[in-house]
Amino acid sequence: MSNLPAWLSAARPRTLPLSLSGILVGAATAYDVLNNCETVACKVHVNHDGSSWYWWVLALALLTTVSFQVLSNFANDYGDGVKGTDNEDRIGPMRALQSGVITAAQMKKAIIITSAISVLFTLALIRVSFGTDAWLEALFFLVLGIVAIGSAIKYTVGGSAYGYRGLGDVFVFLFFGLVAVVGTHYLLTRQIPAGDVWFMATAVGLLSTAVLHLNNMRDIVSDRKVGKMTLAVKMGGDRSKRYHSLLILGAFSCALVAEFWQDSWVHMLYLIPFSYLLVHLYRVWNQTEPQLLDPELKRVALSTFAMALLFFAAHVIF
Repeated sequence: MSNLPAWLSAARPRTLPLSLSGILVGAATAYDVLNNCETVACKVHVNHDGSSWYWWVLALALLTTVSFQVLSNFANDYGDGVKGTDNEDRIGPMRALQSGVITAAQMKKAIIITSAISVLFTLALIRVSFGTDAWLEALFFLVLGIVAIGSAIKYTVGGSAYGYRGLGDVFVFLFFGLVAVVGTHYLLTRQIPAGDVWFMATAVGLLSTAVLHLNNMRDIVSDRKVGKMTLAVKMGGDRSKRYHSLLILGAFSCALVAEFWQDSWVHMLYLIPFSYLLVHLYRVWNQTEPQLLDPELKRVALSTFAMALLFFAAHVIF
């Protein structure tokens, strides 16, 4: 692994902000709960290590999520590479295996190492969050972490890769949205969240799914040739654009509904990035060349991250 630039490229840093979005939103909603503790369990949990404990859990949650995302990126590079999906027809940045700068054996080794790192971060997060007095909850999150690791790998790796059967959207919605937001909220509060958290989790999940679907829209032609049956391939161009619009507008609707739980105009700032996403939809509907969709991937991902940052800042900082 001496070729550092190649490994950094294979880790795909541009995908990391999107993976952090759900954690930031879940941590923001948890902060409100922790500042207004009423139940005995919550008070004990908060006062155990003081305010620094919140930041430790948040930091470990972010590191765990990054490790999952890097693992997923390595596994996708490996899975698509050995299957021949990444070829001269593919649009977008050249992958590591596709370019030959990293071999399949090296990438497989990297997947194993990154999986081990992900397990260690997961264990550390569970230990710091639950301590030693909540074995059932700790076991649940350990199983959830193992499932997340398995899902990150099985997206493109193996004969039953779910990304090749049009199921990628479902898994991204669940793990980037519901699991990331609600899971982080629970790790910090040990409470099932209220309605606003679920609406924000849905919003983040839909936006994350929109990024994946946009990627698949860009690759419709090349994916169809190699039998990678994503939803975009199954739907075709026009229906894919309609589906993409529903994802963006659905996310905006959920975020808008969540606003009814906010108690300050400052909390409304997180809605600002959606104005840019409406411009994004206009661009998507007017694009006829798949390669022109590639820049939109970064724009949607960064808009989602901006929304999460603004949401976090409004709840935690202001």
